[in-house]
Amino acid sequence: MFMIKELLNKLFGNKKASPAMAQSETISHKENNTMTTYTIFGRGNMGTAIAGVLTKGGATVEHIGSADSDIATINGDVVILAVPYPAVESIIASHKDALAGKTVIDITNPLNFETFDSLVVPVGSSATAEIQAQLPTSRVLKAFNTNFAATLATGKVGDITTTVLVAGDDEDAKNALITDVNAGGLDALDAGSLKRAHELEAVGFLQLTLAGSEKIGWAGGFGLVK
Repeated sequence: MFMIKELLNKLFGNKKASPAMAQSETISHKENNTMTTYTIFGRGNMGTAIAGVLTKGGATVEHIGSADSDIATINGDVVILAVPYPAVESIIASHKDALAGKTVIDITNPLNFETFDSLVVPVGSSATAEIQAQLPTSRVLKAFNTNFAATLATGKVGDITTTVLVAGDDEDAKNALITDVNAGGLDALDAGSLKRAHELEAVGFLQLTLAGSEKIGWAGGFGLVK
């Protein structure tokens, strides 16, 4: 039986910052003159891997760590919640006004980390739908929850290019994220409306349980063949 603490470390454990990153929490690819600015809550494995994809494609990224999550200023046009689902409530409570009107990307899989045998959102709902209900003027998307950090970093699931599935009700927000992910060297696919976040979280849950029980590796997972 795998350990819950080990699983959380795989998903959200911190990577050591490089000397360049130690001097600044903002990273960018300066060759692109029309950069999207992202604020990522979370400096762990997933937040770092997502930042790598986006900056490779030309975006500017700033990170906000857990110690500053309640007091930091959000400068990004797009906000990514690369944190465990229980941490989302506090972020929304502290930044509800700042998040209004922004694109908010939810990468969470709302697992019950005590049992690792169920999801904690209402039946038929999703973490993304719950977040959208709390942020009615934000454009909330589900993305990256079916990807492991290693597959984002390498760009591969086995021999297949990593695909990021994106769900949400705002077509412009989805297309903008898909464009930025494609620019970073990965495939991205519109998975449908916000309702499809429910299915994406089921896929993410299954993949996590397979990796947690060592039936697949953390550098593996589900790939998409078009």
